[in-house]
Amino acid sequence: MIPPPPPPLPLPGATAIPPPPPPPPLPGATMIPPPPPPLPLPGATAIPPPPPPPPLPGATAIPPPPPLLSGGPGIPPPPPGMGGPPPLPPGFGGWGAPAAPALPYGLAPKKQYKPEVQLRRPNWSKIVAEELSQDCFWTKVKEDRFENDELFAKLTFTFSAQTKNQEGGQEKSTQKKKVKELKVLDSKSAQNLSIFLGSFRMPYEEIKNVILEVNEAVLTESMVQNLIKQMPEPEQLKMLSELGNEYNELAESEQFGVVISSVSRLRPRLNSILFKLQFNEQVENIKPEIVSVTAACEEVRKSKSFSSLLEITLLVGNFMNAGSRNAGAFGFNISFLCKLRDTKSTDQKLTLLHFLAELCEQQYPDVMKFPDELIHVEKASRVSAENLQKNLDQMKKQISDLQRDVENFPAATDERDKFVEKMTISFTPKKEGTCWDRSDLQCTYEKLRMMHSNMENLFKEMGQYFLFDPKKISIEEFFMDLHNFRNMFLQAAKENQKRRETEEKMRRAKLAKEKAEKERLEKQQKREQLIDMNAEGDETGVMDSLMEALQSGAAFRRKRGPRQGKHCLR
Repeated sequence: MIPPPPPPLPLPGATAIPPPPPPPPLPGATMIPPPPPPLPLPGATAIPPPPPPPPLPGATAIPPPPPLLSGGPGIPPPPPGMGGPPPLPPGFGGWGAPAAPALPYGLAPKKQYKPEVQLRRPNWSKIVAEELSQDCFWTKVKEDRFENDELFAKLTFTFSAQTKNQEGGQEKSTQKKKVKELKVLDSKSAQNLSIFLGSFRMPYEEIKNVILEVNEAVLTESMVQNLIKQMPEPEQLKMLSELGNEYNELAESEQFGVVISSVSRLRPRLNSILFKLQFNEQVENIKPEIVSVTAACEEVRKSKSFSSLLEITLLVGNFMNAGSRNAGAFGFNISFLCKLRDTKSTDQKLTLLHFLAELCEQQYPDVMKFPDELIHVEKASRVSAENLQKNLDQMKKQISDLQRDVENFPAATDERDKFVEKMTISFTPKKEGTCWDRSDLQCTYEKLRMMHSNMENLFKEMGQYFLFDPKKISIEEFFMDLHNFRNMFLQAAKENQKRRETEEKMRRAKLAKEKAEKERLEKQQKREQLIDMNAEGDETGVMDSLMEALQSGAAFRRKRGPRQGKHCLR
């Protein structure tokens, strides 16, 4: 079998560059095998051709050129320096990875950091680009303005994931009174009512008149509450009203029942009086809570120092989470702030919260102002939105009940009865004008309701601003997180200051110890030098005396005394 002819050789003088790969075949067309690669020129390096690309799904391919006629000139390769055909636009698949989808609101992808070593990773709840809204806080952050190499170096050193090795009296007798037999009340109810009446020391008729006149100078909230609690039931009062002829034979508690039974609609009357007495107190309980939450919402939105702290935290978190699923976050849930102290340093002595507090104190002192800019957060953290709504609903119901009682109250049979007159004033405007110019109960409630509605709208906007669901995260929970973080941040700053003071004391002690050791060595060295000098001086004196004796001849004129014994000298 005769092999097919080789492909045409390149033109003389041309560089042997492999031809571009053939285009993919048309869908459904018969695959034509590509021609074999051309043989290299003598002395040229054989460069293997690139593999053919995969077929394009659904794309129209260009058919391969027809084979050259025998003896015809070869097709020259592309000029040197020119690449292959341009890549297909995104979306056609095949060559290269698909392009990332465009981010909303003109946002750029978050920078991907590559720390030198793996760091301890803060476990935050990451907010991705799809969750952002145009007006939310995280759309506007510019955390990269705080980026610097010194910060990243400190983070790497402090939070490296590498771990280190760690190391009877007698009771008084009371005189008993003669007990009268009870006719209507049971003994326990009669006893409780008698104790209550004894605490006021007022004639029963006077108590009755105070109630009829709605005399707020005498009637107190505590007194009315106890009257309601200890008052006999309507059926019992009706029975007692029929015992007027036996008044002197009745017990004290039942005598009071006979007197008070003549007051019409006694229990509803007392309930209405109690509500009126408690109304201002209820307003003073509800209004400050609404004001606190409203002010806290405005403070959090307006605080530039708090916004800067969130940006710094986002930058640090993305750097430390590099290479993990939590990297590249566009934001985080505010509740993560309380978890900053859960991320420990390599030596377990510091937390990420301590690091951020020290960073802000040393490089961004303006951020340290944020605790003073969130002064209403603490009060807002104690507000229960559920209880607040219940109190407003209860106030509305009580006002409606009072209004209905006043409208349907029977005509007075006693000239002292001022109930309708006094209670009607509570619903009558003191002067004409809008509700904000009036002071009646209904108008006061309307003011509170409008303030409460504004508060709810502000908190709803807060949820849109920081991307949380106000229906799932209550006012109390949100501001409690901020309040706790505020306290933890201040505590971390104090602990940093204490740690620096301790380190400074240790440094001074070390310097003092080194200085003392240096002085000791210097003194010892001086003593040794002095000893050497004395020894040298003694030797010099001996030699000088010997030389002088030799020169003067005195050394030769020394006389020996006569010996008296073998070992004794005279």
